[in-house]
Amino acid sequence: MGLLSFAKGIGNKLFHNEAEASDKITEHIQEDNPGVKDLQVSIDNGVVSLSGEAESAEALEKAVLMAGNVNGVSEVNYDNVTAPAATEKVEYYEIVSGDTLSGVAKKFYGDGSKYMRIFEANKEVIKDPNKIYVGQKIRIPKD
Repeated sequence: MGLLSFAKGIGNKLFHNEAEASDKITEHIQEDNPGVKDLQVSIDNGVVSLSGEAESAEALEKAVLMAGNVNGVSEVNYDNVTAPAATEKVEYYEIVSGDTLSGVAKKFYGDGSKYMRIFEANKEVIKDPNKIYVGQKIRIPKD
């Protein structure tokens, strides 16, 4: 089952009630569409369900993170998104207090100067490498 949990009360404030949430999250993902065609978004009690066709596993992962890092979302179900098998291994990481991208790069790669690799892998999720927030989930490409 494709389900990823998120911190419900943290993230981008895109909607005021669930009646407008599906449209707002759809717009949010399509602004920087990572490569998902025929995207459909629904939300029920904080659980977002995505459907569509991702051009890559990376595109799917980014769409899930974009939907999940929204205030009011607790989980993202992506069972109804088709995607090719992953070609690279990734790990998900939740930002904690005191984190910087260079600190996260040092933790995962042993070298803080590799923070741009993390930023590039998450550019649809992180708009500025100096602005990450506690509770935000990101992708960490593995070597």
